[in-house]
Amino acid sequence: MDAVEEVKNRLAIEDVIGEYVQLKRAGHNWRGLSPFGNEKTPSFMVSPEKQIWHDFSSNKGGNMFSFVMEIEGLDFRGALELLANKAGVDLEQYQRSAGRGDAKQKERLYEALKLTAKFYQAHFSKNQTALEYILKERQFSKSTALEWQIGYAPNSGTALLDFLKSKNFTDDEIKRAGLSTQRYQGSVDMFRGRIMIPLADQQGRIIGFTARLLHDDPSAPKYINTPQTILYDKSRHVFGLHLAKEAIRKAKYAVVTEGNLDVITSHQAGVRQVVATAGTALTEQHLKALSRFVNDIRLSFDADRAGLNATERAIPIAGKVGVSLSVITLTTGKDPDELIKRSPGKWQKAIDESVYALDWLIEYFKQQFDLDTAAGKRQFSDDIMPIVQNLTDKVEQDHYVQKIAEILQVSREALLTKLKPEPATRLKHRLVKPEPVDKLAAEMGKNQDHFLSLVLQQPKLRDFLEPITEGMLSTLPAQQLLQFLRDNPEFAGDVGTAMALEPVAEYVKILVLQYETLYQELDLLELRYEAAHLQTRLIERYVKTQKRELSSQLQTTNDADTDRLLARAKQLDILLKQAKES
Repeated sequence: MDAVEEVKNRLAIEDVIGEYVQLKRAGHNWRGLSPFGNEKTPSFMVSPEKQIWHDFSSNKGGNMFSFVMEIEGLDFRGALELLANKAGVDLEQYQRSAGRGDAKQKERLYEALKLTAKFYQAHFSKNQTALEYILKERQFSKSTALEWQIGYAPNSGTALLDFLKSKNFTDDEIKRAGLSTQRYQGSVDMFRGRIMIPLADQQGRIIGFTARLLHDDPSAPKYINTPQTILYDKSRHVFGLHLAKEAIRKAKYAVVTEGNLDVITSHQAGVRQVVATAGTALTEQHLKALSRFVNDIRLSFDADRAGLNATERAIPIAGKVGVSLSVITLTTGKDPDELIKRSPGKWQKAIDESVYALDWLIEYFKQQFDLDTAAGKRQFSDDIMPIVQNLTDKVEQDHYVQKIAEILQVSREALLTKLKPEPATRLKHRLVKPEPVDKLAAEMGKNQDHFLSLVLQQPKLRDFLEPITEGMLSTLPAQQLLQFLRDNPEFAGDVGTAMALEPVAEYVKILVLQYETLYQELDLLELRYEAAHLQTRLIERYVKTQKRELSSQLQTTNDADTDRLLARAKQLDILLKQAKES
């Protein structure tokens, strides 16, 4: 038995999910409100028998691991570690012998960092200067200081080293945790005489520290972070996410600031969907971590050159990751911390009035150059067009080429010469306006899954499969199931006896749960009506998608291919007409 199966055997899926969702018994299953949206009628189902969950509102589903990945924003490994710890399963015994040392070492470092945070907290509670800075100057409450485990590193050479050694940690372990550094006289504490703010992973485990000077000193850096370790990677770590993720999910957006103290101030003011990165170094990994919760990311960087450069760099990364990036403008105060202290309401108002990042940059550059002059137009286009060049969505790119041309009062053709060589046809508008990808995917997924749940469980509905092709289905498991049903037209619906369904077993279990929830009480006539309706919706969506592609091809094709494409369009019309008449 592997680690995954051992965890499944020790934990009940309804108990795991019940820690996040209030579940009530519904026959053999459990039901609750979706944790992925705001709904009043429960549509979230958990099946202990099948060990799966399904959210009918978002069409998400899977096993206990996929649920933890969704709700905690973890990858599979992170979810496995979390659930294994809950189940009391030692993952080390399932790992190859070569990897055992690393796992044990990580646990030692986690423990060292946890003890270090307590050590710093103890010294913080005894240091009057540190207390006055946090409680009076920064205006943090005692509960805020405790929630964020704020501490103080004593201003002596080896206080922490001596403490950790007394707990049987070695010099090598302390250094690997990023808690010591080498001087000519030997190892000394990495942090001394500074306010200490723990850095935690998404599960709340401490992986490092940010250290701030108590009093600004031009000869010393204001902030020092833990160096890169096997636990801490600043290019991946999102500060405060462990405390912000629930608020982010509910608000349906995340705010990213430059400073850790900005985050803490915002949380204290009740605006908790706020996190930070290490300065303005926003990376693809940061955006991917946040995209597990939302696709609406709002930046609140300082309005200086570093903040501007960071915004420019982030726009193409956001397109690649698939998130919407906007910029928050502060009308008063140099940073969120200062604004919040003046007026928490104005901070929330600034967040609500965030502007899409590229639109914000265009407005910013418009203020920097005299667009009534040729030189100003050249400088403006030199700055903005490389950013437009890097947009991954060609429709969006085309939109901004048109917008900038209107601002500068120049031709589109003149602007296109500033893009790297690429066929101009790539920038043409599509004849059919594309629908939002997320809505399209959700609709297709629901229609597809509900249709397949019917024909899987009711052999008498299999005739509705005749016009359905793999191209009409959006996922590989759905395509594999379609092929299975074609190869086994007499299959009676007992999924537990079909070895050929093993590769898509979890998907099939979800379909069975959908059937039991939605259709089990309906008679055959009603089921046929529903199957016919879903079949038509699938074909309509397929025809619309195909026609969109044909329209795009017709813009660039030669005359020889035009007749072929038009013939294909006619075939699609016939297919749709037959579906509606059947």
